Amino acid sequence: MDFARLEKNIIDVIKEEQAKLGYRKEKIRLYYPLSSLNHFFQLDVDETGMQEKLSRFSEYEEGKLGSVEVTNKGERFCFHIPEEGAEYVHNNMKENEFIKDLIGLISHHGCKMQDIFELFRQHSDQITIEEMHSDEFDYMICFENDPEDTYRYCFKDEGCHIIYHRFLPEDYEEFGFGK
Repeated sequence: MDFARLEKNIIDVIKEEQAKLGYRKEKIRLYYPLSSLNHFFQLDVDETGMQEKLSRFSEYEEGKLGSVEVTNKGERFCFHIPEEGAEYVHNNMKENEFIKDLIGLISHHGCKMQDIFELFRQHSDQITIEEMHSDEFDYMICFENDPEDTYRYCFKDEGCHIIYHRFLPEDYEEFGFGK
């Protein structure tokens, strides 16, 4: 079983959390729906099948995130990341990552969508910006042909501040945002 894509996502989420809240050597719990896990592995299995697939994840992560415990209640899976996992991510996080720049930008009052567009353009000349016709989000932005960042970033201007959410490409499509 290839766990690389799931591992990368977990590390990305921890990096995002540390960029927002700062680093603490602490246990972390991350929750994933079954549908997202199926997307990571290009599978279509039920809870039992996924639990079986994930039974070797802790062994895979032993040298990086530590002894990760995976539990589930129905289609909701919880990854219990030990303190070593938070420390591993902190010690291996690059200084000038895009997510840190994005969080820094949107945390300032007065941030405009044009500022966000420009930030993406500073990180790549190959981006896609799509206006969304949804109550939840105004724009989707993604990097084209970047194997390190395949997420769909969705933004909502709420007047006094801008919020965002990152989606896996498959989750973005499944939620119907791409239509």
